[in-house]
Amino acid sequence: QVQLVESGGMLVQAGGSLRLSCAASGGMFSRYAMGWFRQALGKEREFVAAISWSGGSTYYADSVKGRFTISRDNAKNTVYLQMNSLKPEDTAVYYCAASIYTDYLTSSGFYDYWGQGTQVTVSS
Repeated sequence: QVQLVESGGMLVQAGGSLRLSCAASGGMFSRYAMGWFRQALGKEREFVAAISWSGGSTYYADSVKGRFTISRDNAKNTVYLQMNSLKPEDTAVYYCAASIYTDYLTSSGFYDYWGQGTQVTVSS
């Protein structure tokens, strides 16, 4: 059983930056691919970014490509999401998730464990 705890969400102005962190415990972190998803009020959860267990492969939603960067530190059991050039439409609850799979990482159905989420609000 893997426990995930996100942190770093806050209110920020458009154009600003934030770094989200997701700390994992209770399992072999380096065995899991990790993903970030987000859910805006009244909308479905959507894929943001994912990273392979080794960190060698990364995947991004078109809406965040070039602005967001996912990374991981397996020694610290932590995955990060660096978010730059934030826009009001990035406002959402951001969730990290762990997957034993190596493919289909853009799909929430292939993730086994989820954090509780952290709120990111981007003001205009």
